[in-house]
Amino acid sequence: MPFRIALSGLNAASADLKTTGNNIANAGTTGFKQSRTEFVDVFAVSFGGISSTATGGGVRLASVAQQFSQGNVEYTNNSLDLAINGQGFYVLDDNGSRLLTRAGAFRADRDGFVANSAQQRLQVFPATTTAAGTTSFDTGRLADLQLSTSEGPPSATTVITSVLNLDASEPTLTPTTFNPSDPSTYNSSTSITVYDSLGTQHTATQYFVKEAANNWVSFMYLGDGPTDPNFQPVQAVGPNAAEVVTSAVPAPNADGYRLVFDSATGQLVTPATPITYNPAPVATISGADPIPLSLNYRDVTQYGSPFAVSALSQDGFASGRLSGIDIDQEGVVSARFTNGQSQILGKIAMANVANPQSLSPQGDTVWGETYAAGDVLLGEAGTASFGLIQSGALEASNVDVAQQLVNLITAQRNFQANAQVISTADTVTQTIINIR
Repeated sequence: MPFRIALSGLNAASADLKTTGNNIANAGTTGFKQSRTEFVDVFAVSFGGISSTATGGGVRLASVAQQFSQGNVEYTNNSLDLAINGQGFYVLDDNGSRLLTRAGAFRADRDGFVANSAQQRLQVFPATTTAAGTTSFDTGRLADLQLSTSEGPPSATTVITSVLNLDASEPTLTPTTFNPSDPSTYNSSTSITVYDSLGTQHTATQYFVKEAANNWVSFMYLGDGPTDPNFQPVQAVGPNAAEVVTSAVPAPNADGYRLVFDSATGQLVTPATPITYNPAPVATISGADPIPLSLNYRDVTQYGSPFAVSALSQDGFASGRLSGIDIDQEGVVSARFTNGQSQILGKIAMANVANPQSLSPQGDTVWGETYAAGDVLLGEAGTASFGLIQSGALEASNVDVAQQLVNLITAQRNFQANAQVISTADTVTQTIINIR
């Protein structure tokens, strides 16, 4: 009987050595969680037996439990490296099977899907855009996170906002004689780049002609100056006919807007709302749809200081290529494009279970669901019991090498002690055999 008891001790010490060795081997594995061997005694007593005199039957391995304590967060230069600070797991899709992991070393594959080294794809809550233009997330379903591999679509300019001052001391001119080729027929001008429906750039130039005290006329032209063969006027469309002024030259005639300022404050009085023009005819230039331009002049002033442009902006943009990825601490993934625009791709899904130690290890630092672990709870980073996400960082292994080396010594001593029990039992057996 001592042989069997000692043999169970040898097996237990061997399992402890293996577990400790595995922990040490994975001390540098991202997202690895150390394991701990748990043993129970074997105490076999037959029905009606006397337990007070039973010696026990040895030891057996009850469980190898993983310890899900937080590992150190180490920073990297890759925005797709993700670390969880707190509780929770990332959700992965492995050809339809749902897996959980703490290892956040992700990359984009050839199709733009974000996955780990085993090609298991990171899951997100897909982004949806409401009618009001705001972005929300569909937390009722999961989707693969995919980066855009095509160019971002362009958007035509619709509004030009001008913040400038017109010099009240400028001489008056005759608006009907306005000619962009003749600087003597206008007082000031400024230009901005606008975009058509195909993302082609065009130069939009605003000309200002002072027709009387506190009265100016604004003309708009599209093209790269009077020497451009495609240089053409953009016709004004006024709700009030008195606000529209037509010049006599050049052909075709250019229509402009009358701007009226308050003589006491220098603030714009008319028009009170953004003014509109007929869609700029760019179809013959780039094949795109005409540009539906509007001008916002609400911040234009007329003071006795020189003409000055403080700000000039428009809302269009050209097409763009993916230039980078931003992931905030709540897991919102945004794609940045070379045209200065951004697009929200989704929100990283987080998962948690009631008993993480009962998850099934699948290798590659991922775990599978089990009945003992409890139902998987999906949620968002930073809410309830879920931790925050750190982009450009990885969670290191939680293995304490110094502690594991001490465990190694302890397991070795236990193995030697059980081996000594076998040696002693053998000596006793030999003594009994040699009795004559």
